[in-house]
Amino acid sequence: MRAVWLKEFGGPEVLEIGDAPDPVPGPGQALIDVAYANITFVETQFRSGKPGPFKAKPPMIPGNGVGGVVAEVGEGVDPGLVGTRVVSSLKGEGGYAERVVMDAEALIEVPDGLAIDDAVALLADGRTAKIMMRSAAPKPGERVLVEAAAGGVGHVLVQLAKAAGATVVAAAGGERKLALARDLGADETVDYREPGWTDEVGPVDVVFDAVGGDIGRAAFELLGKGGRIVTFGLASGEWAGIDEAAAAERGVTIAAWSGTPEQMRALAREAIEDAAAGRLRPLIGQRFPLERAADAHAAIESRATFGKTLLDVNAEVK
Repeated sequence: MRAVWLKEFGGPEVLEIGDAPDPVPGPGQALIDVAYANITFVETQFRSGKPGPFKAKPPMIPGNGVGGVVAEVGEGVDPGLVGTRVVSSLKGEGGYAERVVMDAEALIEVPDGLAIDDAVALLADGRTAKIMMRSAAPKPGERVLVEAAAGGVGHVLVQLAKAAGATVVAAAGGERKLALARDLGADETVDYREPGWTDEVGPVDVVFDAVGGDIGRAAFELLGKGGRIVTFGLASGEWAGIDEAAAAERGVTIAAWSGTPEQMRALAREAIEDAAAGRLRPLIGQRFPLERAADAHAAIESRATFGKTLLDVNAEVK
């Protein structure tokens, strides 16, 4: 089979297409013919060698989230699963490939009426947005600032916060991304590349900080007593580094977000079911063929992307 290899840490150019042995499902496992692979910002950092949640080392096939069709099952797995459309997360390894093997119990079936690529688009970002909403718990009428509002997680947060009855202020870079945020339901938009952007926003009750750095720290200053900030990204290259003592002095909560694998899988399933029911709209901004995984990583790192970035591995898989 074809796969993308990471043979050493470095820039996007270290990702190279090549051959790999076809995986074989063992007991309790399923073999998936991959249609689409998900790419996240975390994966670009892993590729560069920065610390993160993935512990694998080169040489290896990177990639965490995939969607496709069950082609074969191992011992102890219901053979009726063959032919089922599914999505699932790996452990940061093996996803950029035409076939993957994973534990059958980790599979999430794609509901009828929802395309596999839309389900893949919500696999990681949907569950992340869901758990952060639970952590910050925005209330009806509260003002919620979503940074990188046209990004993978951000575009889901805009929709979830709006559905919760909040007034959503979407922050992003450039009119194209701001227009996308408005189309997704944002009440107000602001370009955080412009000087004095926080003056335009004014006080808020919740901040979802995807950027970190100066932007994250500036957003923190908009919060008053009872405010909550959830930091989940460092698109700027550094975390916001909010001082806990300063936050406590102002009555601001730095909301933690985490979950067990089972909880995260349940939230992913919930997001996918929301999309199937028309309650959540996945935004796929760009697609790259498997052999252009390096270009996909470069695009994400340049912050030229919006919504979800997918690898089209084999779009003919139905």
